[in-house]
Amino acid sequence: MTDFIYLASQSPRRKQLLEQWGIRCELLLPDSSEDAEQLEVVLPGEAPAAYVQRVTNLKLEASLARLKRRGLPLAPVLCADTTVALGRRILGKPSDAADARAMLTDLAGKRHRVLTAVAVGKAVQRGAGRQWAALSTSWVHFEPLTAAQIKRYVDSGEPMGKAGAYAIQGQAALWASQINGSYSGIMGLPAFETAQVLASAGVNLL
Repeated sequence: MTDFIYLASQSPRRKQLLEQWGIRCELLLPDSSEDAEQLEVVLPGEAPAAYVQRVTNLKLEASLARLKRRGLPLAPVLCADTTVALGRRILGKPSDAADARAMLTDLAGKRHRVLTAVAVGKAVQRGAGRQWAALSTSWVHFEPLTAAQIKRYVDSGEPMGKAGAYAIQGQAALWASQINGSYSGIMGLPAFETAQVLASAGVNLL
């Protein structure tokens, strides 16, 4: 059993959730030479579930290589990726304010999916190590929104860097009339699935 993990994510929400669950974590972030954004490019015709799981696996492979390259103490590495899907259409992080407004306009008055894939890898001194993965799918229904509401929200800056151009733990919660699934998964790290993969990797949990 291990008493800490590496979190290979720049999301402050994921780190906060792990700490709330009593899991000690150390950040394992990309080097300046790594093109982390390139890992999130969508392949032509790729389905949302396949996409989010593929990207998470790529992040994990890159993180385990980073751990080995830096010669850090061995411990499980946790990676995750979240995407918002409207049908088969993948809504990633908005490129700018206009993109964020367009995404939110499309989500307004509709039900959409939030998919978060989580994966844990355990490196060993010799050999390939082991990996565990899980997928969380949740549904969110937004009430109809006016252009003025969307503009105010985008102007707040909160949508930037968020899949689907919103954060459920922020002001966008005021628009979500119905949520089915994992609230923490919509935030970016599903509690149940994360606990399952961490326990499989030998991490001390409640």
